[in-house]
Amino acid sequence: MTQRVELATVMDRLSLDGLVTEYAVAVDDGDWEAYMGLFAPDGRADYRSAGGIEGDAQQVAGWLAQSMELFPMRQHLIVNRRVGFGVLDQDTGDTARVQADYINPMRLADRGGAGDSTAPDFVCGGRYAFGLIRTADGWRLREVVVEEKWRRAPKAAREPARG
Repeated sequence: MTQRVELATVMDRLSLDGLVTEYAVAVDDGDWEAYMGLFAPDGRADYRSAGGIEGDAQQVAGWLAQSMELFPMRQHLIVNRRVGFGVLDQDTGDTARVQADYINPMRLADRGGAGDSTAPDFVCGGRYAFGLIRTADGWRLREVVVEEKWRRAPKAAREPARG
């Protein structure tokens, strides 16, 4: 590999890392315009494994906006990022895949008299699969697939209602 190619690869990796970070920040801050701006025009997201929906960025942003009203505090950490580059139209580096683990502590809006604690009472974790494409505007998300692997919820939320 030449130095020029190595430098371009490092710059692409930094751009991908920044895009994944912007994704987490947009969700945590509830900035749905920014969220949608991270996607390519044909970008889609799949949250079905976490009890959500699959759809285009606008549909998913709408679902997230409504769902996240339950959680005024959220801090979504994305770690262990693994990056691979693909080929599109015979030009290397036009596509990329990022696989990354996440942990997402959140606090429910109605804590039922839990006082002034700021501690999370709902935590989940799993793995993201991001599919990315290089566009004229830089790297954009073409696909986001959430694979929730575990969750810890308040006892009342875990037990079925009895009647």
